[in-house]
Amino acid sequence: QVQLVESGGGLVQPGGSLRLSCAASGFTFRGYAMMWYRQAPGKEREWVASITSVGATTNYLDSVKGRFTITRDNDENTLYLQMNSLKPEDTAVYYCKTNTGPGPANEYWGQGTQVTVSS
Repeated sequence: QVQLVESGGGLVQPGGSLRLSCAASGFTFRGYAMMWYRQAPGKEREWVASITSVGATTNYLDSVKGRFTITRDNDENTLYLQMNSLKPEDTAVYYCKTNTGPGPANEYWGQGTQVTVSS
């Protein structure tokens, strides 16, 4: 079965950096686009970044452009999110996601990893 397992979250001071990882299994990782989302307390979950199956194209939420970088290692079946110049407003639970086909039945999420940016 499809499994997505995030790691790498933690507490970091403003201006600091973190690298999140998402280990994927149970599907042909290299065949599908991958996404990062986040959900801050009391807010809706929002899309943060996406990357195509071979990593040729990436897209970012405006507020993270120039600070976050999404990458993938198709040999290691792992998705990454490098987060630099972190701000308190980046505090959220971060999730990786993929869609292996149309509709909600083919939508898969990880369990999330907490990122807290605070002094």
